Formats: sequence, structure tokens, C-alpha cells
Amino acid sequence: MVSRESWQKLGEAGFLCMQAPEEHGGLGITDFKYNTIFAEELGLTGCAGPAVGYPLHNDIVFPYIHHYGQEALLEKVVPGCVSGEIILAIAMTEPGAGSDLQGMRSTAEDKGDHYLLNGSKTFITNGYLSDGVVVAAKTDPSKGAKGISLFYVDAHSEGFSKGKPFEKVGLHAQDTCELFFENVKVPKENLLGEEGKGFTYLMTELAQERLIVAIGAIAQAENALQKTIAYVKERSAFGTTVDKFQNTRFKIAEMATEVQVGRVFLDRCVELHCAGNLDQETASMAKYWLTDLQYKIAEEGLQLHGGYGYIWEYDIARAWADSRVQRIYAGTNEIMKELIARGVLGK
Repeated sequence: MVSRESWQKLGEAGFLCMQAPEEHGGLGITDFKYNTIFAEELGLTGCAGPAVGYPLHNDIVFPYIHHYGQEALLEKVVPGCVSGEIILAIAMTEPGAGSDLQGMRSTAEDKGDHYLLNGSKTFITNGYLSDGVVVAAKTDPSKGAKGISLFYVDAHSEGFSKGKPFEKVGLHAQDTCELFFENVKVPKENLLGEEGKGFTYLMTELAQERLIVAIGAIAQAENALQKTIAYVKERSAFGTTVDKFQNTRFKIAEMATEVQVGRVFLDRCVELHCAGNLDQETASMAKYWLTDLQYKIAEEGLQLHGGYGYIWEYDIARAWADSRVQRIYAGTNEIMKELIARGVLGK
């Protein structure tokens, strides 16, 4: 996993929670294009976009605190989120409930002056390093989705524990683990928004989550393409460089065209989001199509590298390994297709 010092250096440089108001230590930037550029630059360096943990902190977790947190919580937490002293995670997925958020079993029982949180979450990005976690739990299990609420939970609370980081196929720069809650006392002021509105808030914010994954996907696809172009111009076979072979040239032509199409679509989605007009269906299209494209470009790039493409010290190998999970988290691509179909065909 990356060091805590890297988070603090990003905070010092002003790259964390840029949208936080100035009175809480932020820059007060409301234009999402700044967040987009930061996420793209990470992807273009070969870092795994949102999966490194920085854009997840900025663009997926922090908005819940920023939009729904009570003033007392904002004053206490936001300056640390901006400085990098507080690393954020979000805990929705459970061992028995992945994309089906309504099937979650974690509960938060109202005890008068606090909630008592019990349950477990898994596959939590930034989980092991986390200082603060936005947790989805049921405050009224009898109401299904309408019984879900969101809480900000201090990761240093009594009864809060973390599992050992998973050894993943890719994304080795990111810590992912299970989180456990055993009679964790959550202050009433840590409720985000209104009780029972958690599922609504999740659905509202998920469009940006899926967009930020798509942003990382196109940037990483562009990076993989450029690395492949550079390699085929240098690699020799049968007395010439492999960029002279028709198969190579056709493959590069196809990859370049598809990446350009993806870039134009992504930029349009960012424009829509900045104007407040990015709907769930279009965000789902971006997430599904661009992460599929990212994997395809990494796969083709690896093939064009030949045996060297399977060697870990080559960037394309890491790009390929990192790309696979993009089609799974933030809602599987199969779920994305179902959401698109609902929008196009109706329920």
C-alpha cells in the first residue's frame, strides 16, 4: 500500500478534497473538471486511477460527508480530510451482499444518545489505512432499502477492527480489507443526512462514483496504448521492428480509434456532470463501456508485447492486472447493463 506520508504530501499540495470550503481548509473549488484532471493524471502515470485510493477519498467518499454531514461533524473531520491526516473509505459491500445493497445485514440501533453499530463489510478500498469510514447500515431492517442509513464512523472507535489486507491479483498500491463492527458506538451527530434516506443518498452519489471510475479507465487505456506504441517501434523480429507488420499496424489502428471514441464520450459525460445533467443510465454506460475498453486495450497491448508483456517489470503487465477489477467494483458491468436497460426499456 502507499504510505501515509504520500497522503499528507498530496494534502499539502492541495490535491485532497478540493471542493471542501475554505473555512474548513479546502480550496472551495466547485468545478469537477479539476477533480477530473487529477484523476486523469494519475491514470496517465500508470497509477491505477481511482483504485490507488486518492480519487476514491476525494470524489466517492468525501461527497457524502460534504453534502450530508452536520456542521459539528464537518468542523471536526473535514480539515483532516483535506490535509491527508484522515484517510477516508466507504463501507457498503458485505460478504453476502455485493451489488445488492438492499441485502445488507449490518445494523445501527438507536440507543437514544448514540447508535450501536454491528456487522461487517468487505473489499473496502483504503480500509486498512482508513481513519474515517462512511458506513451503510440498516436502522430499520423491516423497511428494506428505506431502512438504510449512512454514518461517519471513526476508525479508532472501540469495537471497530480491520482484517489483514487482501493479496489481490492487481492494484498492489491500494490497501483492501474487511472491516468489523462489534457494538461500535456512533454519536448521533455522525448520522449523515436523515435516518432511512441512505439508499437515496447512495443512488444520488453513485453517478459520480461511476464517472470517476470511467475517468481512470480512459486515462489508463491511453497510457497502455502509448506504452504499446513505444514498444512495437523498438522491438525487433525477423529483421525489422514489429510496428512494420500489418497485424501490428491494424491492431494499433483499432486501439487508437476505440480510445479516441472513448475519450470523446468521457469528456461529454464530464460536461454533463459539471452541468448537473449526468443521469444514472449515462453514468452506467460510461462505467461499463470504458472499463471494458480499458481491459481490452491492456489485453491487446500485452499481446503485442509478446512474452515480455507477461513480465511484471513491464508496465503493460501491471496495466493488464490492474484493469480487470474495474469491471467488478462500483457495481459490476452486468449490473450497469441492467441499469441501462431499465432506463431505455423501463422496469
